[in-house]
Amino acid sequence: MTGARTIRIGDLEVHRLGFGAMRVCGPQIWGPPKDRDGAIRVLKRAYRLGFNFFDTADSYGPHVCEELIAQALRPYPNDLVIATKGGLLRPSAPRWVPCGRPEHLKSALEGSLKRLKLECIDLYQLHAPDPEVPFAESVGALAELQKAGMIRHLGVSNVSVRELELARRIAPIVSVQNEYNLEDRASEDVLKACERHGIAFLPWYPLGAGSVLKSSRVKQVAARRNATPAQVAIAWLLAHSRVMLPIPGTASLAHLMENAAAAKLRLSPDDLAMLD
Repeated sequence: MTGARTIRIGDLEVHRLGFGAMRVCGPQIWGPPKDRDGAIRVLKRAYRLGFNFFDTADSYGPHVCEELIAQALRPYPNDLVIATKGGLLRPSAPRWVPCGRPEHLKSALEGSLKRLKLECIDLYQLHAPDPEVPFAESVGALAELQKAGMIRHLGVSNVSVRELELARRIAPIVSVQNEYNLEDRASEDVLKACERHGIAFLPWYPLGAGSVLKSSRVKQVAARRNATPAQVAIAWLLAHSRVMLPIPGTASLAHLMENAAAAKLRLSPDDLAMLD
């Protein structure tokens, strides 16, 4: 990923294109991958290609993704930043249930530390607000765990501007992870708030679960730039905001190589006008 620009997450600096590790789990992000050795190869290759920010969560698998990262990448390189999340339960494959109770978040963090074989998480994110628990209570619990030395930096995910501002009143917030891509910009107001405050914005589903790749304008730009639609979609995110840190994920070595090359693609003003 030579030439990729960088971004700061608190006092950490990483390449602006990260690796979302969710897809290395089994189907529906449930259970182990069908090809465990293949998943390990993807994780190792991602780092060698220059991805030094890996995003995961205890709910991916559940637990499987964190275990695979530890198996593939330990001893961790000095420049590798691992971000994980807590606050969603997986009672079955199709279900994602918010759980922001302080006692659960503490247990989730302890589990992540054990699986990742770390004493402190670089970036720990509240995976989603829990409608049954006051948001300030969940964030406050993580702030206490940060003070205890178990978390280096705090982030939030799936939040509104109001929730982000509330979280910032409780503790320093260095990242936000919301759904965002060229076709779905519902979190534009949250992105703008991140720009104002210098907070990294991690767009999940940066390719819209594949929907962005079907866009005629994306295909047109890709054709004239001799790139793939995925590369154009990622390059657009990088150009759209200075705080953007896309985290495309894959279990395929071919797609991994394709995504990595997007860091070098610079869209012209005409390209951006067509896509905007």
